Order: sequence, then C-alpha cells, then structure tokens
Amino acid sequence: MRVLFAMAALSAVAAAGAAQAQEPAPSLSSPQIYGTLGYLKKEDSNLDAVQLRLGARLAPHFGVEGEFANGVEPHTVNFPSVPPIQIKDQLRYQFAAYGVGYLPITPQAELFARVGYGQTWTKRTFAIPPNLAVVKGDAGSFNYGVGGQYSFDGKNGVRVDYTREDYKHGTEDTWGVSYVRKF
Repeated sequence: MRVLFAMAALSAVAAAGAAQAQEPAPSLSSPQIYGTLGYLKKEDSNLDAVQLRLGARLAPHFGVEGEFANGVEPHTVNFPSVPPIQIKDQLRYQFAAYGVGYLPITPQAELFARVGYGQTWTKRTFAIPPNLAVVKGDAGSFNYGVGGQYSFDGKNGVRVDYTREDYKHGTEDTWGVSYVRKF
C-alpha cells in the first residue's frame, strides 16, 4: 500500500512538473504580467490601507512591480482633558517600485524578496475645540521585504508579505495579504 501511495505521489509530482515545463518561462520579450488586490497594515503607526500592485516577471527568478496604497481609516487618539483633545493620523496614499527576486519551492508555491523605493503621504489632524489644525506631510523611504505566494490554478493565488520602510527619521513595519491574478 505504501509503495502504491509513493508511486501515485511521484506520478503527481512528475505530471505537475511536466505541466509547468509546458508553460513558457517568463522573459524580457514575453513577461508574465500580474496584479494584486490586498490589505496592508502598518504596524508601528497602526494605519491600514487597501493596496494594488502591478508587476512583470521578466525572468524565472526576477521581476519588477509597482504598488499603490490608499488609507482606509484614520487612527484616532482621544485625550480626556478639558477641553478634550483628539489626534487623528491618516495614511492618505503611498506609491512604491520594487525589484523582486523569486525562489520557487513547488510548482504552486514560491518565496520572494524585494527591494525598492517608496513615497508616503500622511495627514495629522489636531482637534482642540474650538480649533482644528491639519498637518500634511510626505516622506520617501528605502523599502525591503520578503514574502510568499501560492497559486491555486496557475492564474489565481494568494500572497503574504512583510516590508520594512526605512525613512530618514525612523522605520515602519508593514504586513500585507493579497489576492493575486496572473494575466
């Protein structure tokens, strides 16, 4: 029974490898284009965003991607003083571009590492009744991170990633989960 199970498993792996071998490898002349839609959590500032990515895999182990994130809800802190003070931090939007290296683990699963540059726009609102002050800012960051993705059927999959955004005056750790669609 174990021998039959092992033979069946080897046959499945061989068939998956043969199916993958029939797909043309991505290249500069024929890149594999993909997009993602996901959720981003900035751990240090406690901000959330909806994130879109568009990428091109230019070789079996290398690609590029660009991403856009739009903040979904401000992080609010209330101080019960007289008068009450409220501070709202909000991620307005963020753009970034990356070079990506891939390490296939199985025909469906792979790990990746990426490095790039990003620009983030934020807004901070100070509410001290009856006054309101708004401060808008932007900052550039050197970004690097790792993650993994799993393809369900060759076109659709899921991706989980961690990215460190290294700003001039500090860092921000981000976590994301995304739906992946290959075109």
